[in-house]
Amino acid sequence: DVSQDRTGNVLAEILTGTKANPSAVLVTFASPWKLEKGPVFDVETRDGKTGDGAFLAVTKSTGGKRLEDLPSAFFLERLFDPTGRFSFYGAPTDVKVKSSRVEGGRRYIELGFSNLSQSTNAEIPRKALLVATIPEGSDNAVMLVGSANAARWKKGSEAAVRDTVDSFRATPAPKSSLKLRAKERGAPNPFAEI
Repeated sequence: DVSQDRTGNVLAEILTGTKANPSAVLVTFASPWKLEKGPVFDVETRDGKTGDGAFLAVTKSTGGKRLEDLPSAFFLERLFDPTGRFSFYGAPTDVKVKSSRVEGGRRYIELGFSNLSQSTNAEIPRKALLVATIPEGSDNAVMLVGSANAARWKKGSEAAVRDTVDSFRATPAPKSSLKLRAKERGAPNPFAEI
């Protein structure tokens, strides 16, 4: 389940792990952009006119490794996989990691890349900031990725992305006697097979 209040605070309850052994995680972040709804969106806030926004993603199993022991490529693999948010119209190019650090139990990766625009069929340079954490009891990293096109990044979008990423929290959901089960989220993603 996902919701956004009037001040922009987003709350989502997600499942990590496997179907046989799921872990419930509560995720929160504050966003200046509107929560998107529909079958293409999971947990994403964005400005439909500019493309600035932030979204959640979950990595594959970390294999018991800590955030600082995982290479940047581990996170980018999920971000840029064929069904990833930035791969709808083809794999991103010119991917460059500007910085990567672990601070306060969270991994921050700042990067640049280009992705294909559907409307212009041109490559658009983007900047992004990714924050990841491994919630207690989970073997997956939960990530929030904020991004904007490179021109907007320089003109103020960077501050909005940094504020959004800094507000990110992912913690184990309170224990209950209720059985965990994934909620169906509408029609399948039409871009998943492209």
